[in-house]
Amino acid sequence: LPIVVKAFEMEIIPANRIVAQIGETLILTCNTTGCTSPSFSWRTQMDNPLGGTVNNHRTYSTLTMNPVSIVNSHDYLCTVFCGEKDKKEKSIKVELYSFPSDPIIEIRPSLVAGEPVTVVCKIPDVYPSDHLEVLLKKEGYTLHEEKFYEDDSTNTETKTVTYSFNPTAEDIGKEITCVAKLPIAYMDFEPKERVTSQKLNTNFGPKNTIITASPGNLPMEGDPLKLTCVTESNPPTQIVWRKHLADESIQHLIENNVLSIPHTRFTDSGLYICEVINLVTNKTEKATVDIVIQDGPKNTMISVIPATAVKEGETVMMKCTSSGNPAPVISWKKKTATGELEKMFKDATLPIQNVKSQDMGLYECEAYNQFGREEKAVKLLVQVPPQNITVLVYPSENVKEGENVTITCSMYSNPPSQMVLKKVHQEKEIILSSVNGTFILYNVTKNDAGRYLLDVFNEAGNNVKVIDISVVGRLEKTDQMIPLIIAFSCVTAVAVPVVAILIYVSRKAKINGSYSLVKALRLKV
Repeated sequence: LPIVVKAFEMEIIPANRIVAQIGETLILTCNTTGCTSPSFSWRTQMDNPLGGTVNNHRTYSTLTMNPVSIVNSHDYLCTVFCGEKDKKEKSIKVELYSFPSDPIIEIRPSLVAGEPVTVVCKIPDVYPSDHLEVLLKKEGYTLHEEKFYEDDSTNTETKTVTYSFNPTAEDIGKEITCVAKLPIAYMDFEPKERVTSQKLNTNFGPKNTIITASPGNLPMEGDPLKLTCVTESNPPTQIVWRKHLADESIQHLIENNVLSIPHTRFTDSGLYICEVINLVTNKTEKATVDIVIQDGPKNTMISVIPATAVKEGETVMMKCTSSGNPAPVISWKKKTATGELEKMFKDATLPIQNVKSQDMGLYECEAYNQFGREEKAVKLLVQVPPQNITVLVYPSENVKEGENVTITCSMYSNPPSQMVLKKVHQEKEIILSSVNGTFILYNVTKNDAGRYLLDVFNEAGNNVKVIDISVVGRLEKTDQMIPLIIAFSCVTAVAVPVVAILIYVSRKAKINGSYSLVKALRLKV
């Protein structure tokens, strides 16, 4: 069979003319047959800018206008070359219009019987407007007609028709209709007529204002919360959200009918107020909702008055506070000697009157509700002044020269006591401090005889004991003077007094008429 060679041909799609709406997308296609490697060229008839994007393919070329605008209202010419000699071209006319949406009706002000109203009808982005016709109707009866045949707009433009009249009481609820037509006979597009209606309504409200809470007014902490304020009003109201704060002040939140909290916190609890305002009727209405964020106990704290360390006989007030919702139940426990916790009180405040040493210890406050529990502990210290002091003088308070005298004591106190031994002198008072709490009188002489004051003290108080020591006779040669060294031992404990029995060590010294302390403590005479 002979090979059939197709002739070189071209076409434009769509052919001859196209009607396009401004703002939409238009694609013109220049297609060829019978040529393996055509080359394409696009231009407008008047050599204006193309106003689009050219994309060449193997056997066809496209001109894309996105979006179509008023600059695309031209005759477009596509020229195709096949080799050096073959050339073909065709044109297409692009005709534009714009009629994108229905009219918008405004009635200003909203109807009040007996007062004039103005009906405004707006037709958005019309082109060509010199074909626009607008009718205003009331229940099918024509109120007003306007034609824009003389309009000379060269681009899309919003056209407005205004009409005022005095409504009667019977007009309330009747329908106002705006009919906009763009009857261009030589253009094929739909729709060529657009209609909008609105009823003549009276001004009213706001009324029946309510707040809905989703998922409810008792959300768990961390959950989302959405509050929606709904009211009945014409015209629509302005809506303002506010919240009552703990200090009685009011916090302004947002101006919207929906208040959203993505993740609620405990501090979001409170009374929320939705205030709706009709600026035409000049009326205001409020609705409220009490939001309670639920959560387990947290921020549990213990306060102790007057302090965690008190003197015996004082009154102590322990107070436990905790945040949470529902309000946590507070209970108190005390740690026993075995380490177990013993329940003792179920209230936020734990009073301890005339506090005693056995009240000392670890107290635990437990806060709990259905969503959890939290515990805090505090240690109470009871300070006891030195008491039940027993002083022992060994071998006795009446000794012979050259003997050693040991003074010991037992007592009860908290915290442990310190002590000072004072010797009452004819000229001045001699104060002897202890090292490790030990005093020993070594090799006493008659100069060491006299009255001694033992002062035992701690933060809670002090106690003074009087010791009279007499020295008689002499055990050694008369030419020797034996010095006096004092040692005193006192062991204190919080619970169990211990009598310290001290072992004394005799040491001879030949320092006439002086005092010496164990471990080289100096005495001032």
